[in-house]
Amino acid sequence: MIDIDQLNATHREIGNRAVASGEGRSLLLRRVYDTSVADMWSACTDPERISRWLGPVEGDLRLGGTYQLKDNAGGEILRCEEPHLLKVTWVLGEGMSTEVEVRLAADGDDRTVFELEHASPAGIVDEMVRAYGPGGTIGIGGGWDLALLGLDRYLRGAPLDPATWEDEPEVREYAKRSCHAWGAVIQQAWGTSDDDIAAAVAFGVQHFAPEPGAGGPGGATG
Repeated sequence: MIDIDQLNATHREIGNRAVASGEGRSLLLRRVYDTSVADMWSACTDPERISRWLGPVEGDLRLGGTYQLKDNAGGEILRCEEPHLLKVTWVLGEGMSTEVEVRLAADGDDRTVFELEHASPAGIVDEMVRAYGPGGTIGIGGGWDLALLGLDRYLRGAPLDPATWEDEPEVREYAKRSCHAWGAVIQQAWGTSDDDIAAAVAFGVQHFAPEPGAGGPGGATG
């Protein structure tokens, strides 16, 4: 069983972070895992282990190399500083090149502070907000929430099939609550109206937790 209260284990924020092309906007997630930095680094960089919580990955997995997650993003490995920092481009489609940085820090001997920051060119974010309202941002954050939940489940040794586990009722409920959590963060940061936030949350829920049989794009990270 998934403890829905895990939702509160993740710190969420949005802000501004420069990307290679200039001004950017970012989403940040932070949580503490009950494992060592060395083990967490392995879980985030070993292709066999990545496939067990995020999805199959192929490519030249070294600094300057490229990677491709099955049915998800691909890109270039920009920084790889074992065992504390990994930075990659995160490309989901033409003109949609963003950057993801993972930072690890020890919290005692057997706990790791895990930070993931997803930064996008300001123009991409602003265009997404014009087209969908804040819902697109909620969708990205919700996708990473599910990925971090999957990572926790994998590290605890719980059964996990990255291709199907998000269809479980309790995971869908987690995804819904995640969308509401990101809605609150966005409203506080941007001063978005209650009506616009409600519409944005509904957009995110439809993306990540549609009612059975209703269809929906799904996907762990957007």
